[in-house]
Amino acid sequence: MSDISEYSRNELMKFIDINPLDIEICDVTLRDGEQTPGVAFTKNEKVALACELDAVGIEVIEAGFPVVSSAEKNIVREIADMGLDAKICCLARAVIGDVDAAIDCNVDIVSIFIAMSDLHLKYKYHKTYEEMCECAWRTIEHAKDHGLGVRFAAEDATRTGIEKLKEAFLTVEEYKVDYVSIADTIGILNPSTTHYLVSEIKKTVHTPICIHCHNDLGMATANTLAAAEAGAKQLHTTINGIGERAGNAALEEVLVALRVQYGIDRYDTTRLTNLSNLVKEFSGIPIAVNKAIVGKHAFSHESGIHVAAILEEPRTYELFLPEMVGNRRNLIVGKHTGTKALKGIIRDMGYSLEHDELCDLIDRVKICTEAKRGIPRNRLEEMILDVKVKMHDL
Repeated sequence: MSDISEYSRNELMKFIDINPLDIEICDVTLRDGEQTPGVAFTKNEKVALACELDAVGIEVIEAGFPVVSSAEKNIVREIADMGLDAKICCLARAVIGDVDAAIDCNVDIVSIFIAMSDLHLKYKYHKTYEEMCECAWRTIEHAKDHGLGVRFAAEDATRTGIEKLKEAFLTVEEYKVDYVSIADTIGILNPSTTHYLVSEIKKTVHTPICIHCHNDLGMATANTLAAAEAGAKQLHTTINGIGERAGNAALEEVLVALRVQYGIDRYDTTRLTNLSNLVKEFSGIPIAVNKAIVGKHAFSHESGIHVAAILEEPRTYELFLPEMVGNRRNLIVGKHTGTKALKGIIRDMGYSLEHDELCDLIDRVKICTEAKRGIPRNRLEEMILDVKVKMHDL
């Protein structure tokens, strides 16, 4: 059986008309993800995550912000020199010294950012739009003169006028930048406004567009996909969606959505659960049990009706098999478990009970105080053996 419910995809495609997506992923866990309050990855942790991201097939890895410290610079350089298939990127302000640090790191791409919104110009930079642009153009020219790929990123782009964005992006096209990037820095977009913004930019700008979404309204993944539908080339993600405030678009959600809904299957999604657990360990940030794709409950089933159906055909209540993301199914025995489901679960555990034994077991399950949280397999096994002993003694 396929790891994806083809029935689900085919039914979905009846209602929507989506053009094939021409995309690549830039994962920014090692830079933006590390800006999560309280998170600081060690060199070994960053190297391990870079290797795993490369194994998944991620095209671009943003390794850090080298001007921050000598230690950060050394880590970015080490990752750039690892010979990964992924291109290595780093962040830089519109400052010549930042670009020089990137040059020293041997990265493939430098992401040079400025904000052009009135709010940032007034309260962060204390400069005019023209002054900030002049800094950016000079820095971009310096980077290109030294052979770097350049991504020009507009911070707070979603609170910047569209015409101002177009003007800036058209100007940097003359400097032969490799990408222009729209950053939804405060997560204000929704899928409709995302699609509109990217579509409008594409009408006049011919450089590949990147989308960088934050999750302040819980729509970062949806907005990222909407941007891809509108023609954005490079999609930015972080593992587990970590990042500043409410985080960024989650890598695991974006990759699985691309596979299930758009048929993009070149990424090794079987590594996602392990990758997620690595970030959980390295960051110290727990994963919500109901987190899509990698949460503890993502493939857990307790309802008797559901479990009974799952045992016959997983597609009844699973869009894709857990193995597709390196996870596994968890059938939970609890207050909602019915006789048919329980019989299937104990058969899956290698046991067989007579009718009276099964009835006794279901009664124990219903009154067991542990059932509020679900009965773990080892406790259920103890109960099965107790039932067998009781019936044997009778």
